[in-house]
Amino acid sequence: MFKKKEDQFFIHLANISANLTESMNYFTDYRLTDVEGLKIFSEKMKEYETKGDSLVHQVILDLNNVFITPIEREDILALAMNMDDVLDGLEQTAALLDMYGVTTADEYMHQFVEAIQKCVIEIEGAIRLLSPKTLPSIRNKAIKIKDYESQCDTILRVSIKHLFQTEKDPIRIIQYKEIYEELEEVADYCENVANTFEAIIMKNA
Repeated sequence: MFKKKEDQFFIHLANISANLTESMNYFTDYRLTDVEGLKIFSEKMKEYETKGDSLVHQVILDLNNVFITPIEREDILALAMNMDDVLDGLEQTAALLDMYGVTTADEYMHQFVEAIQKCVIEIEGAIRLLSPKTLPSIRNKAIKIKDYESQCDTILRVSIKHLFQTEKDPIRIIQYKEIYEELEEVADYCENVANTFEAIIMKNA
């Protein structure tokens, strides 16, 4: 009886991760062309974000009702919240693109998104390994996520430098800088997930 109760949290986390992966794939594959397309893109990302919120809410409800959890309850909550932050950041980026009418992603945005997508792939792989027997295998995935986040730090510096050197329109500078910074923040949220994985490994070693 207890076993089934324990496993539900791994299922919840897998569902949050699957929704994050699906939203990330949509975000990566969507081809921006015009303002109407931006609206569709932004609304779809909002749907994913809303679904993510309801999945996290379910985790919180169940944590309040269950006495025994497979890993510490604060770690379950941290993983759920940190994955949700990644999705919130993607939705916020889509909202910024829509708000500013940015219909073409530049090379730096593509670089950010590529690195973040790699993080999300590692997150999903790590969630699958989230049981006492396979916990040590997660460490490699956490390291990879941190490497991709570090790449995003570099992309941010290069992109902002390039922006100030080449763009003459001050409004465009403000808009693009905000989008770059939002994407870098999404990578930071991915790193928070990696840190949580590492904390879980240490506690359960």
